Amino acid sequence: MTADTHFAETIQSISAKDSGAAGRYHALSGDERKKALEGLGADELKTLTRLIKDAKKNSFAAASKRFLEIAAGNIKTPVYLIDETLIEENMRILQYVKDRTGCKIFHALKAYASFATFPMMSRYLDGTCASGINEARLGYEEFKKEVHTFGAAYREKEIRQILRYSDSIIFNSFYQLEKFGGMARKRGVEIGLRVNPGHAEVETEMYNPCAPSSRLGIVHDIFKEEFPGHKGIVDGLHFHAMCEQNSDVLERILKSFEKLYGSHIKGLKWVNFGGGHHITRDDYDLERLIKLINTFKKKYGVQVYLEPGEASVLNAGALISSVLDIVKNGADIAIIDASAETHMPDVLIMPYRPHIMKSGQPKEKKYTYKIAGPSCLAGDVAGDYSFDQPLKRGDRLVFTDMALYSIVKSTTFNGINLPDIGVVRDGGRVEVVRKFGYKDYRGRQS
Repeated sequence: MTADTHFAETIQSISAKDSGAAGRYHALSGDERKKALEGLGADELKTLTRLIKDAKKNSFAAASKRFLEIAAGNIKTPVYLIDETLIEENMRILQYVKDRTGCKIFHALKAYASFATFPMMSRYLDGTCASGINEARLGYEEFKKEVHTFGAAYREKEIRQILRYSDSIIFNSFYQLEKFGGMARKRGVEIGLRVNPGHAEVETEMYNPCAPSSRLGIVHDIFKEEFPGHKGIVDGLHFHAMCEQNSDVLERILKSFEKLYGSHIKGLKWVNFGGGHHITRDDYDLERLIKLINTFKKKYGVQVYLEPGEASVLNAGALISSVLDIVKNGADIAIIDASAETHMPDVLIMPYRPHIMKSGQPKEKKYTYKIAGPSCLAGDVAGDYSFDQPLKRGDRLVFTDMALYSIVKSTTFNGINLPDIGVVRDGGRVEVVRKFGYKDYRGRQS
């Protein structure tokens, strides 16, 4: 099939609302995708958005069976299992936003830093955003594209290394801008300022970057006094005020941001909308996001950056664990070889109840168990779950959505080994890319 034929068939399939249109669109080159989008009307663009989201949803539904099949095999537990094919489905959604808007999208390493999948991810995204020297270096060496770094405060002994690995550095105060800005400029590193946009809707305060007395972002009263004297050295503004939220929240944040800082944007190169955008979630309003970005770019003439972390790997990973024992104390308690405290710490910190495949709410199914970890922490409990069949020692449990924030936050508390890390490639082949043992525990001690 010639390129012209494939292009024509893609346009026809979109107009016909054919379920195969998404695959054909993704197979086009960048220039062909741009040409296709320019030739589609408003209704056809909405149709393409729906078809792309449906295709991604169907791929994820099929992968649930794959996780269960792998868990039923001879894979060693506990193991984080990352499905590269699912991450690529998320990447295609992010690429589509880039195609429609011309924005740049960076992956936030704080959410996921398993570089075994970076060669694939880097084909779609523009780079990584880092929070300090180690993430900046990892992004530079492993993702091999742009690195944008923000730190609440930089250490003088690390700043030269950070600048070596960064294409852009974002300061959290005018003091740090004055201290390190000249050094950044000499090295050709672009300079940004993080500001507080004055609006956020994050319910859990510890995850709210705009909570009262937050240390993150320059507040407007200080900004309006100090910025005029520093504008000549600043390339862009950055805000981050979201956590696992939809584009309607971004719309309200942008209204506040523009009211406070809109008059200062003229002459800048870019504005970074930060992270927390759940772009790859099934119910996320892509059309609203696309409209917001395009309107903002047209109004201010700047490049727009997004830096999602969770969205890159949302629902693309699992933690597989084995039941070690079952004990009784007013309830049936299944002790597993994975720990909420060490292997999925947000379960206790946020807190939340992770989903286990083929389970239900307590008493929803016939047999209910408290699922608990092996550490000596009394509260090392994932939650209460019910099952159609009684659990047995040796049974495998598959915790879903464990690629994000679990691997990067895992610890060796209590001497518990870190789970292996496995990557599912080519739709089924499992490659264990990292194993951990005593040396990893000992190496962290004095």
